[in-house]
Amino acid sequence: MDVRSENSSIQVVRWAKLPGQVIQRTRLQVWFIRVCSSILIWTCLVQLVTVGELWHPKFLTGFLNPTNVSTRLSTGTTITVPPPPPLPPPRNYISNGFLKVSCNGGLNQMRAAICDMVAVARLLNLTLVVPELDKTSFWADPSDFEDIFNVGHFIDSLRDEVRIVKRLPKRFSRKYGYQPLEMPPVSWSSEKYYLEQILPLFNKHKVIHFNRTDTRLANNGIPSHLQKLRCRANFQALKFTPSIEALGNKLVLLLREKGPFMALHLRYEMDMLAFSGCTHGCTIEEAEELKQLRYVFPWWREKDIVSEERRSQGLCPLTPEEATLILQALGFDQNTQIYIASGEIYGSEKRLAALRATFPRIVKKETLLDPEELRQFQNHSSQMAALDFMVSVASNTFVPSYDGNMAKLVEGHRRYLGFKKTIQLNRRKLVELIDLHQNRTLSWDEFSNAVKSSHEDRIGQPKHRTIITEKPKEEDYFYANPEECFCEMANCSNSQVSPLSNSSP
Repeated sequence: MDVRSENSSIQVVRWAKLPGQVIQRTRLQVWFIRVCSSILIWTCLVQLVTVGELWHPKFLTGFLNPTNVSTRLSTGTTITVPPPPPLPPPRNYISNGFLKVSCNGGLNQMRAAICDMVAVARLLNLTLVVPELDKTSFWADPSDFEDIFNVGHFIDSLRDEVRIVKRLPKRFSRKYGYQPLEMPPVSWSSEKYYLEQILPLFNKHKVIHFNRTDTRLANNGIPSHLQKLRCRANFQALKFTPSIEALGNKLVLLLREKGPFMALHLRYEMDMLAFSGCTHGCTIEEAEELKQLRYVFPWWREKDIVSEERRSQGLCPLTPEEATLILQALGFDQNTQIYIASGEIYGSEKRLAALRATFPRIVKKETLLDPEELRQFQNHSSQMAALDFMVSVASNTFVPSYDGNMAKLVEGHRRYLGFKKTIQLNRRKLVELIDLHQNRTLSWDEFSNAVKSSHEDRIGQPKHRTIITEKPKEEDYFYANPEECFCEMANCSNSQVSPLSNSSP
């Protein structure tokens, strides 16, 4: 046989098998490329999410879940949460260093301090590290910032003013041997103090740790744009976590279903009585217990306190019995729905007996909610206080028995929301009237008329802050009346609040 013919036939057979092999090889290549591409894409996505969570948590939320979110409460009510607005572009600036802060005090004292530190970071062109919360105070609350506030929203919503990071870069951590300058700034300090005394320190120390932050920025004399930034941080950036907001909103809905309601901030709690030295209405044993507690905490500077002197000066919270008389005198009747916005009342339920007898529609978060709903907040006083804060801001009428930090910040929020009725009790005048009534010098009608007339201009009307330059502690607190943030929209010299003659909540 011809060799060429044999080779030709073999070549034909080879060519006959080639198309199948080519197809199979092509499929394998396509499959391989798809697998490699998928692995690469998923790896990139995981890295992107990781970096995003490190610097701006939940920044992909709008991309991954752009539609409205609906939440159904146990009451059957559905709350629709709209998608977040687009983020403002970040402010581009060269940072002068990192500002680390450790807040001290209760929830609302820390809240005001956080807003102050945002303004200081903006003034000095610093990078702010997410603040640390107080875990060593009387309440011993272990909560971190992200347990109470929506940390992602806080970072993102202020990015056009201040760069905020969750933690210091590794090279500045104590683990790597870096020791930041640790100091408390001077209380009630001006813009000049921070520019002339604090800013130069960042040339030598790239990280400064403020270990106390309560009232470290002046009420007045601060540039308008920084005052408005304090408001923006307070009213917009510091949102509570979704779990706190959901339960707080549920409380408000439950109360509103039963009609208008008053929030009574009854600050008759052990820490306040021990700190202030106010023992009016307490037994001898209770007064001694409060005195001993005062000596336990070294940062409570005043130790020997005469209770009745404090009370006559208006420096004590009203007792539950005194609060009962005042609410009656102001014209609130037994049909008034009252939410007690406070922690555990000193003396427990027996001290609330008079209040309950006069106002039977008294409720607390513990009576409105199932115990299981509050379980996650137990032993976390700041998270519980956040619920009371939300209800107090939303109430028809807010009445604080003491002008502490919560009372002042709630008052400021209610002014910002349209000058909602807040009755600012003149305790110095009230204890004088109460004593005159109880010793029968004043009849009930005389007592009631005197109480009403002394509070006609103390119900949250628009007004300007009182300024006492040499005594900032005695002047009106910025966060109780941040007029720079709303007095362009309202005449802060004219009343826009319903008078006390209409005392329904």
